[in-house]
Amino acid sequence: MAHALELHPDRLFPPDPTIRRIARELHGAIKGLPILSPHGHTDPSWFAMDVPFGNATDLLLVPDHYVFRMLYSQGVPLETLGIGGGDADPREAWRAFAHHYHLFRGTPSRMWLDWVFAETFGLKIRLDAQTADRYFDTITAALATDAFRPRALFDRYGIEVIATTESPLDPLDHHRAIRAANADGSWKGRVLTAYRPDAVVDPEFERFQDNLARLSDISGEDCFRWEGYLAAHRSRRAYFAEMGATSTDHGHPTAATANLDKAEAAILFDKIVAGDFEPADAELFRAQMLTEMAKMSLDDGLVMQIHPGSFRNHNQQLFERLGRDKGADIPTRTDYVHALKPLLDRLGNDARLSIILFTLDESAYARELAPLAGHYPCLRLGPAWWFHDSPEGMRRFRRATTETAGFYNTVGFNDDTRAFLSIPARHDVARRIDCGYLAELVAEHRLEDWEAAELAQDLTYGLAKKAYRL
Repeated sequence: MAHALELHPDRLFPPDPTIRRIARELHGAIKGLPILSPHGHTDPSWFAMDVPFGNATDLLLVPDHYVFRMLYSQGVPLETLGIGGGDADPREAWRAFAHHYHLFRGTPSRMWLDWVFAETFGLKIRLDAQTADRYFDTITAALATDAFRPRALFDRYGIEVIATTESPLDPLDHHRAIRAANADGSWKGRVLTAYRPDAVVDPEFERFQDNLARLSDISGEDCFRWEGYLAAHRSRRAYFAEMGATSTDHGHPTAATANLDKAEAAILFDKIVAGDFEPADAELFRAQMLTEMAKMSLDDGLVMQIHPGSFRNHNQQLFERLGRDKGADIPTRTDYVHALKPLLDRLGNDARLSIILFTLDESAYARELAPLAGHYPCLRLGPAWWFHDSPEGMRRFRRATTETAGFYNTVGFNDDTRAFLSIPARHDVARRIDCGYLAELVAEHRLEDWEAAELAQDLTYGLAKKAYRL
């Protein structure tokens, strides 16, 4: 028996009728605002080439680690889903997904996917084993039409800007193609890049030495010398800024920073380049490079994002078989107070610098992050991230940080996704949760209704536009 797929208009609003009414009014005023997606991992080739998406599996299942990690946890081999370059049949992969769709009950993925199914594709019944083929055929047929090409969906979703994430080794050819389309008037969508230097900053990154050689070739600098290496970063950052970048992004294992003098840093770099280093040396080098990146941000104005606290590729066997980013990244405890102090001692009081901090360790919100952002002019708090990009995670974030850091030391919402069609769904969740939280403050007479209305606009649009210099 097929069950109806319906999105309740009051979903995620507080159950108290008075608070729900206020939340509904706040949401009604902001639900149609443009989407700012200043940090994400969508593929710029989608927008450069505007080629139709292939099928439901390739679009909705393969790129979304939230989805396939859940299936893997229940014994579904990733290869059968087409993950990791396998040759799985897309329809069979979709059937496996549909058969296990009940696993997502109560999860954010279920909310996002149901929104996509209902709002983007107009489906009226729920996904399960019996409706799998109907879903696959409906979605795949729609994707073959012009209305579902990447640029058309970008415009339909009301996206004002998306920032993708690229390595310094990327020539940014797709971004050049997008800029050409903007220039000739064939498309007005704004797609920016962001500078993500992990591959040439982390000595423990696979093929690090080869990456330095490639950086030397691209930049024309000798990246096996400390001064040449720094010059290469400056050059590539300038190129990224020329191509529209307003931010950098740093996915380090920890938030550790260092403040070595020039001679000490050069000696450490020589040790790293020689390959004669211990894990502690690699950590110190990453720490020093966060400070070096912050110094460069003072010069070129790029906003700095620090995303620490993930044990990347925790499943060693899966990593060896299928590579990185296969759903096996696990949160770790993260220190910020001591870790950031060397950088903050050097640059923390300079309001020209903007550093956005994220965490996977929620215990740090009230104890460390909110007090830090509530004091240092250069610090802002990124939204609830990754495993906490959820209704309860967003509520915990607001409750843990607002009393100390306020709203205006945060930066609104970003979706941080590879799954393009989930972007409006994720923003819908964030807007509803924020309106519910603001409604509680109004009902408790901690905010005036007009203040909540202003805050709803800022949390949805204004803060992200300002923080990311868009």
